[in-house]
Amino acid sequence: MGTQAPASYPPPAKDDSKTAEEKKLEEWLPINGSRNAKWWYSAFHNVTAMVGAGVLGLPYAMSELGWGPGIVVMILSWVITLYTLWQMVEMHEMVPGKRFDRYHELGQHVFGEKLGLWIVVPQQLVVEVSLNIIYMVTGGQSLKKFHDVICDGRCKDIKLSYFIMIFASVHFVLSQLPNFNSISGVSLAAAVMSISYSTIAWGASLDKGREANVDYDLRATTTPGKVFGVLGGLGDVAFAYSGHNVVLEIQATMPSTPEKPSKHAMWKGALVAYIIVALCYFPVTFVGYWAFGNSVDDNILITLSKPKWLIAAANMMVVIHVIGSYQVYAMPVFDMMESFLLKKLRFAPSLRLRLMSRTFYVAFTMFIGISFPFFGGLLSFFGGLAFAPTTYFLPCIMWLAVYKPKRFSLSWLTNWICIIIGVLLLVLSPIGGLRQIILTAKTYKFYQ
Repeated sequence: MGTQAPASYPPPAKDDSKTAEEKKLEEWLPINGSRNAKWWYSAFHNVTAMVGAGVLGLPYAMSELGWGPGIVVMILSWVITLYTLWQMVEMHEMVPGKRFDRYHELGQHVFGEKLGLWIVVPQQLVVEVSLNIIYMVTGGQSLKKFHDVICDGRCKDIKLSYFIMIFASVHFVLSQLPNFNSISGVSLAAAVMSISYSTIAWGASLDKGREANVDYDLRATTTPGKVFGVLGGLGDVAFAYSGHNVVLEIQATMPSTPEKPSKHAMWKGALVAYIIVALCYFPVTFVGYWAFGNSVDDNILITLSKPKWLIAAANMMVVIHVIGSYQVYAMPVFDMMESFLLKKLRFAPSLRLRLMSRTFYVAFTMFIGISFPFFGGLLSFFGGLAFAPTTYFLPCIMWLAVYKPKRFSLSWLTNWICIIIGVLLLVLSPIGGLRQIILTAKTYKFYQ
């Protein structure tokens, strides 16, 4: 199970064959703009990409799954997604002289130019755009919670829509930063904030202690409700492990030589990130559920109301973190948009082009977030529909297609188990999320 390209996959033309104009365009694009990142860039970019809105919904997911299944699903998801992340890091440079800087480039290499594009790009776009919309909602909700806690009923009530607009205004500025390395400071701050508010979430829950009448039965009381709840819980967990969609793009920022390929530094950073993810996810999930049982909200910071100053601080930390997360997930989208404008529509690279395209994208995600802020339902729906394929089983399918491990070998069995679990997540978990969205939409009034 080495990392050299199989004989059936001859190396494509090296980058030396590109014209000076093509190289200039590539260097202008966000993903290829800089290749001098260090291993710790990988660590905090991956923490920022992974830990986010998802961690705050994990105690709620436990309340839908229960203790036994919840613990199994959480640990299994961590192990599977760590394995598939390792696969992607290994496949980044599996062909000598070629780097797959984008998820869809790897897909094109494995499945063919057209089929690979159609398999990967729609799923990756759904993941990244939906995450940016959810982060708009999360940022607005956390700002509103911060305002409400600080004011304590003394201020005029402000609509959630306005808080989402305030949150979006930051991105109209930050979105003009050209590439991944230029947002490294934002991403580092976001990673620190994610660790901080996760610690506050489980620390405050532990300090508060278990509620007197805590109930660990499943949230729903009817059989259909329990079934849909379990499906929704699976989607929430899938959403929490969504960082794979930017792994290759992060690795593309790292220097690489034949003697010292980028995978070593990338894996070192990714492994550190996953340890941090475990230290954030497991305490928040298990302590939060232990303290509140099935009465926990879909955002645990909403359930926690005291001490007020600490909950206010935690909500502001969430705001800072999702600012960074938004930028990390938006960068590959900016790359796709600008690649299309430059290479297909023949626009000249310019600051005006960047300003217009990125401003349009931020405005689009803001508008959708304001219109449909169904936070809990969005997590489980998109978690199963889009994150499960790109995180749980698509890397395994690519690995089997490229390396062709011997049938019934450990590698073959491991990959097929991951594929089966991922497909089950894909099919089942959006059902629960869609039901929750429908139930919420019945009573929701637009632009409140």
